[in-house]
Amino acid sequence: MSSPSIDIELVPLKDAVSIALEYAKTLGTSGAEVAISKQQGLSVSTRMKEVETVEFNKDGALGITLFRDGCKGSSSTSDLSPAAIKQAVKAADDIARFTSADPFNGLAEKSLMATDLPDLDLYHPETVSPEELTRIAILAEEACLDVDDRVQISDGASANAHSSVKVYGNSHGFLHGYCSSRYSLSCVAIGENDNGMQRDYDYTVARKYADMLAPELIGRKAATKTASRLGGRKIPTTELPVLFSPEIATGLMGHLVGAISGGSIYRKSSFLLDAVDTQVFPDWFSIEEQPLLKGALASAAYDSEGVGTQERKIIDNGRLATYLLTSYSARKLGLTNTGHAGGIYNWTLSSTGQTFDQLVQEMGTGLIVTEVMGQGVNTVTGDYSRGAAGFYVENGVILYPVEEITIAGNLKDMYSNIVAVAKDRDLRSSIRTGGILMDKMKIAGS
Repeated sequence: MSSPSIDIELVPLKDAVSIALEYAKTLGTSGAEVAISKQQGLSVSTRMKEVETVEFNKDGALGITLFRDGCKGSSSTSDLSPAAIKQAVKAADDIARFTSADPFNGLAEKSLMATDLPDLDLYHPETVSPEELTRIAILAEEACLDVDDRVQISDGASANAHSSVKVYGNSHGFLHGYCSSRYSLSCVAIGENDNGMQRDYDYTVARKYADMLAPELIGRKAATKTASRLGGRKIPTTELPVLFSPEIATGLMGHLVGAISGGSIYRKSSFLLDAVDTQVFPDWFSIEEQPLLKGALASAAYDSEGVGTQERKIIDNGRLATYLLTSYSARKLGLTNTGHAGGIYNWTLSSTGQTFDQLVQEMGTGLIVTEVMGQGVNTVTGDYSRGAAGFYVENGVILYPVEEITIAGNLKDMYSNIVAVAKDRDLRSSIRTGGILMDKMKIAGS
């Protein structure tokens, strides 16, 4: 059951990339790369069990970058006729002729191009109708409104079915493309009692339509999470152990991505400068990157420069094993390209073996953080200060919801003071982790 299969676009898009590369060669450029993607999909949103929007989308464009003796020019076109493609190539070349030379510009090295291109099981087309997406969105809302008398408002549900095709080629002779699919469902609940209103949500996402969690479960979880937040209060300013829920733990590790990205390193705008092979986390803690996991949401055989991805330790027994480098940042730093143009691939955090609920009990007295707000993270210094909400725990038991507080620390200290990572991982993003327990953090409250 999604939109018509997008894989029929693969051959024509490869042909378009070939036309661009062949024409670039005739212009005498020192290198060229062409990327093209097309997306199509269907989204349905409902509110209070009534259809609010139905959206079909189909779009895409070809982008080309040319290099001429260290000078770089880029252009794009959504018209894939041969004449339009050649015009875009010429435009990129004209730009390259007027830009300043940068000795670090250029394609990734030919020896790094991906040669092993396995089927990663990313594409599962289904013909999902608007009626079907409407059905599951309303099922989620119905379940949401049937959980707790204090949750009688749905702030909407959204069901989506999308597929895409991507092709990349360059003048090293690399030319490859693949298709992928993604299906998702989310539901937002609003609750109210004498102390005010709260809202929360839940969602599911999968490569296969049939692998999404049941809509009734998503609705019930959204309502249960919302109801649990009603009656939130401040706590006195203090210092306590903090347990980040899996969703928030993912964001906490996202700051590590920014701090060890090549761009941050060569700009000297990271608190982890010169940190490779130094202890950043406890010695039991590791992060493994697994780009070739079949069917995972962040799998890829090559990056956006055609460089082959590979399994690697990002953190090895607490020590930072590598920076995340593109061809440009690697040259700038005099290091080896790690194939991270375009992002990261399925980071899996090691676990200390407990479930999230067991970590709540082990924490004793502390704070569970389920939401953070604001932009108070300085990746240059590592200073961390964000608004937060969650639950106060005493003797391993959740006593009441907490809101309008601020949690603060420094990412270096926070990373080194991680006590445990739960084994029940959230697999809905490129960082796969369970809840993360911190030894202690400063908490500003009443």
